[in-house]
Amino acid sequence: MVKDLPLGEITLRKYERPYDSSRRELVRKVCLSLGLLQPGDSRDIIVDILLTLEEARRDKKWLSSFEIRDIVQEMRIKNSLEKKGLAESNIRRQLKRLRDVMIADKKENKYRMSEFEPLSEIFRVKIENFFIPQTIERIKEYLGKLEKAD
Repeated sequence: MVKDLPLGEITLRKYERPYDSSRRELVRKVCLSLGLLQPGDSRDIIVDILLTLEEARRDKKWLSSFEIRDIVQEMRIKNSLEKKGLAESNIRRQLKRLRDVMIADKKENKYRMSEFEPLSEIFRVKIENFFIPQTIERIKEYLGKLEKAD
């Protein structure tokens, strides 16, 4: 019996080419493109969390979820955004989502961008070259079995 629990999951969306945009808007499009944020979703705290990790990556700095929450709160106030989603439990849940798609690492309750790599490199190595080919290969296995099924 095959279980319906996926071993991995990713959503990819294609948007228009990036034009002159703020760093936050670029990260927002990355989140939308990778399925971390739904189109039209006003709850976009994950954008600020990813932006925080991206900025900490430059200094090779690990951050606790509390530090991330505080930085995100400052960002949202500075950008006149809602403060919804700043609960510690939600910050940790969003960090887990980033870990699940191999964008973030956790060690001793501190977080960083995976191996302090740029997001473009994380995408290339872990998603484009590793996760997507494995997923396509598994889909092909199901299609092959379907062709042989009675």
